[in-house]
Amino acid sequence: MKLHWQIFIAIGLAIVAGIITGEQAGIGSFRFFDIYVFIGTLFLNALKMLIVPLILSSIICGIANMGDLGGLGRLGGKTITYYLSTSVIAILIGMVLVNVVEPGIIDGEPVRDRVGLSENIDEIASKVEGKGAGDIAGVFLRMVPTNIVAAAADGQMLGLIFFGLLFGYFITKIEIEQRKTALLTFWNGLLDVMMKMTDWVMKFAPIGVFGLVAKVVASTGLDAFLPLAYFFFTVLAALLIHFAVVMPILLSSLGKVNPLRHYKAMLPALLTSFSTSSSSATLPITLECVEKNAGVSNRTSSFVLPLGATINMDGTALYECVAAMFIAQAYGLDLGLSEQFLIVITALVTSIGVAGIPAASLVAISIILTAIGLPLEGIGLILAVDRVLDMCRTSVNVFSDSCGAVIIARSEGEDQILRQ
Repeated sequence: MKLHWQIFIAIGLAIVAGIITGEQAGIGSFRFFDIYVFIGTLFLNALKMLIVPLILSSIICGIANMGDLGGLGRLGGKTITYYLSTSVIAILIGMVLVNVVEPGIIDGEPVRDRVGLSENIDEIASKVEGKGAGDIAGVFLRMVPTNIVAAAADGQMLGLIFFGLLFGYFITKIEIEQRKTALLTFWNGLLDVMMKMTDWVMKFAPIGVFGLVAKVVASTGLDAFLPLAYFFFTVLAALLIHFAVVMPILLSSLGKVNPLRHYKAMLPALLTSFSTSSSSATLPITLECVEKNAGVSNRTSSFVLPLGATINMDGTALYECVAAMFIAQAYGLDLGLSEQFLIVITALVTSIGVAGIPAASLVAISIILTAIGLPLEGIGLILAVDRVLDMCRTSVNVFSDSCGAVIIARSEGEDQILRQ
């Protein structure tokens, strides 16, 4: 049975178990609720264990495996410009929609009590107050850590991302071929091991999700799922706008390609990305679809798509933004323009370093919450619907990569691409 079906079943069983047992049911001093907490915490700890080596090896390999970036100046400039532009558009779509819908507020009241958020509201508000454009400097300062080992130990992902980008780039500058090959072999081997470890941990995802969801239902009842429904459909609507409106406009205007023909050309990759929730795992199929079905040259696709699988995360950036705003609304915090600007910038920066694997964006959301002073407890609020949204946003990520390959190939004068 596919993993996503296992998780759907686990969520259903967790809802039933949570309703039946509540917080107090058990045998003697033994409580079922404690089991839910143990299972959920164990699963989250396993995911956190993978974060540092997975992100670092993913970024280093993504950059180093491309060869001499200096010789790809024009192509690289176009690629980076496209990826940054579409990510900003996606984030702004999410920001507008979450402000209009306000999924964290129901009947004029924040949903913190319905979903069992326990942090002190006054203390949170004092941390968030004053956060804004001035904190952008702090974001960039954290990108250059004084001690990379300490940054890894403290979970400072921005510093690791920046170090990984530099390390991967300068591997390509090593003149002694044996040393370059040794480093590339090591980091590629580490990435392969981390991907296998991640696959192994994700086999236990249904059990972990069961514990996390059952804990929420047992402590709050089904009331917790009404605000989650609002959040779910807000994210889904924002992703759909980017996928079905923004991308086709870019394909038609810049790539001179019929969007419907491109959707058809990319269908195998879209279905694979939806089922695996991994842009990295989908990359071989994405390359095949873009080259064979869309007609993009290997020269362009082999550069644009691997880079996109590493740094172009439109759907992820959008999701991070909406999730952070939803959690803030759930706590009853009214974020001003300066705080929201900080969320936009942090979402853009962190989405660049998100590994192309299931649930990796939860790491980036934790960075955003920390940056604006919100407690990480809020992440538990969105876990019940995260898997389904992960499948959707991964498809958006992959489709944006493919559109970038087509648009950039067209700008490079390639004329074998699907025409209108």
